[in-house]
Amino acid sequence: MRSEDHHVTVINKKMESKIDQIDRKRVPQHIAIIMDGNGRWAKKTGHERTFGHKNALKAVRAAIEACRELGIPYLTLYAFSSENWNRPKLEVSLLMTLLAQTIQKEIKELHQNNVRLNVIGNVERLPQATLKELKKGLELTQNNTGSTLTLALSYGSKEEILSATKSIAQSYKNGEISLEEIDEQLFEQHLYTRHLPMVDLMIRTSGEERISNFLLWQIAYAELYFTDTLWPDFTHENLYEAVLNYQGRERRFGKTSEQLI
Repeated sequence: MRSEDHHVTVINKKMESKIDQIDRKRVPQHIAIIMDGNGRWAKKTGHERTFGHKNALKAVRAAIEACRELGIPYLTLYAFSSENWNRPKLEVSLLMTLLAQTIQKEIKELHQNNVRLNVIGNVERLPQATLKELKKGLELTQNNTGSTLTLALSYGSKEEILSATKSIAQSYKNGEISLEEIDEQLFEQHLYTRHLPMVDLMIRTSGEERISNFLLWQIAYAELYFTDTLWPDFTHENLYEAVLNYQGRERRFGKTSEQLI
């Protein structure tokens, strides 16, 4: 056996071992990932930041495949924040081009795997070429029922919450709802994520331990998992480890351990 083949075999056995430890009946229903570290990964390899973005697709595929293998129905990826528009114009332009190319390249396989593509954020700010490919992908996969992949694009949670508040205030002003009708359930119906369940597990790569304006309402009781792995190095095994960590925690939702028992 060649050394490369032996290395792959060892990795596969490690992955199988991780999968075997996971309780399929207690996997999170909704995982959200802050995909961080592309720039630092590129610098480590002696390249410009944009090189990291170009090499991040493998990690995206790994996350999608690992979720499908574990039967996790909802995956949300923080692909481009509302604050990212402030980055250098050349980098933003490249990111938008890469996004359009990636959707065009990957959408058929997503469709074949019965994955529904979804998007949240102020997408009207996206360039027309990117928006065109995004809309084609959304239309192609809209009736798929296997799982849902949500891309957070031009997304900012504070902007989302403010938009929902304004919408509810306008409905109240118009006499469409009463003050007593305004509750958490109604508020959630005005969020971008109204068709998604609350997040169970939020993962952030690259060693940073911040939320960065991502799904602030939706992660109210999510388990937070931070890993030093830079996003382009993220693999199936990294996601399995995050799920195992999640399953080792006690989710009390404000109750005591005794109440759960």
